[in-house]
Amino acid sequence: MERWLLLLYFVVYFTAAFVWRSWQVWRKTGVNPYVLPRSDDAQGYVAKAFRIVLLSMAAYVAVQAARPDVETVVPQIDLLHVEGVRLAGWAVLLASLCWVTIAQMQMGASWRIGIDLKHATPLVRNGLFALSRNPIFLAMRASLLGLLLVRPNVLTLVLAVAGELLMQLQVRQEEAFLLERHGEAYRSYTAQTPRWI
Repeated sequence: MERWLLLLYFVVYFTAAFVWRSWQVWRKTGVNPYVLPRSDDAQGYVAKAFRIVLLSMAAYVAVQAARPDVETVVPQIDLLHVEGVRLAGWAVLLASLCWVTIAQMQMGASWRIGIDLKHATPLVRNGLFALSRNPIFLAMRASLLGLLLVRPNVLTLVLAVAGELLMQLQVRQEEAFLLERHGEAYRSYTAQTPRWI
């Protein structure tokens, strides 16, 4: 049963984090918020690698639901196979879903997947964005951690580490862009609000 709940969770999570908000922004503004580049520069590399991480995570969650024996093939992290750790993982996953949904709503029409060089958007500083400059990425980091705690194995560890590194790179690229776009307003925001929390 838990295998299917994990699959359902990530279907809901991806829908809330990416599909629903993207559709709402497109419907409201006519702007496609999906602006991840396919270029061969640093941004394109991070975008391509992040797609691979997300697709790998989706594939793993789907396979573990349909084929429970996959856990016998993937090397396990026995130290984390503790009931309390698994329950903590579920708590982290649920908190991440709530957090990302609220942050998405608060970002409104400024929501983008990637760096939008064509359309100017206001700098969002209220709500969860007053606690963290990157609450959506923070929630995504938590979801990878939650998956690792619920399914502690080498694959979920690799996905968590790869996702962490890629998000650290993406955030720094976005910060450089926002500083260039918003200037002193963004500099003031960084002085008042931490990158993560």
